[in-house]
Amino acid sequence: MSELFQFADAIGPEKVICIFEPKLDLRAILVVDNVAAGPAVGGCRMAPDATLAECFRLARAMTMKNAAAGLPHGGAKSVIIADPKMPAERKELTMRAFAHAIRDVQDYIVGPDMGTNERAMAWIHDEIGRSVGLPREIGGIPLDEIGATGFGLAIAAEVAQEFCEVRVAGARVAVQGFGAVGKHAARFLAARGAVLVAASDSHGTIANRMGLDVQALTEFKDQGGAVTDFPGGERLARDAIVGIACDILIPAARPDVINMTNVGSIRAKLLLQGANIPASPEAEDRLHKRGILSVPDFIANAGGVICAAVEYRGGTQSLAFQAIEEKIRENTRAVLESTRSRDISPRQAAVNLARERVVSAMSYQRF
Repeated sequence: MSELFQFADAIGPEKVICIFEPKLDLRAILVVDNVAAGPAVGGCRMAPDATLAECFRLARAMTMKNAAAGLPHGGAKSVIIADPKMPAERKELTMRAFAHAIRDVQDYIVGPDMGTNERAMAWIHDEIGRSVGLPREIGGIPLDEIGATGFGLAIAAEVAQEFCEVRVAGARVAVQGFGAVGKHAARFLAARGAVLVAASDSHGTIANRMGLDVQALTEFKDQGGAVTDFPGGERLARDAIVGIACDILIPAARPDVINMTNVGSIRAKLLLQGANIPASPEAEDRLHKRGILSVPDFIANAGGVICAAVEYRGGTQSLAFQAIEEKIRENTRAVLESTRSRDISPRQAAVNLARERVVSAMSYQRF
């Protein structure tokens, strides 16, 4: 029971729901953290090793992300403890059963996350009519397909270059987690003149200091290939990506991949946090002390949820890209200017910004 409250504070969480459906062996957790600004938007993650603590932290990150982006939404997160590579028929049954289990949680709007996609969101929408990141055929803006989060990371990089010794044009980029977020971040940065020198997935790392062909690597991955089978680079261990010599490192996979065991090996000058909570608090503090600029997750990777908010209100894809650029450019600058002027870490500056907005929204609530 104590674990349920160790993350609780004046902001949340509002509710924690544990779900178990024995016939399907469905095990899931939903944390609705805060809804002061409006119904909570947050992804549904599917992973065999997902935990309650992870769900708590991710839900809070969504509260901070939505508040920092100035969206009329609170934060939540759900995790389904299962293998996302299960057979398609079973995955559909699992997603529909999960949707049925949360049908009465009206203040939670489900979005895609690791292990789920727009097809999964369509199943949820069919069950309860309350999801975002939908396929185009049913009126959605497929945020993973268009690369909404990756586009936002590129915008954050454009702002961050004014606050560190990195210029996007010509920058050497390493992407940890060459998936839905990482591949699009590489694409948008390459369009701005950056060079992808390394990429990793669950199988390993591929590296080439002269540069990897982003389009070819993306097509190879989309066809089911592992990055280590892609020709034209040196094959390395999966965790070797953290120590690659580069200008920009983008952790875009699981939580806490940057931690005290490997933070000392980082040779990048700028981190763009593409995943949610990709670095432990201690590691972020060490990065700041080393003079490595790290743009926090809920500032840099908010493109997906901004897109989702536009979709939820019937907006278009072009309007979504416009909103992503405007909000991420403004918020990245605000955080990094506060970091510089107040001599605090980017994480602290970002938390200050978001928390102030959450508390302000809560002041209008009756309870």
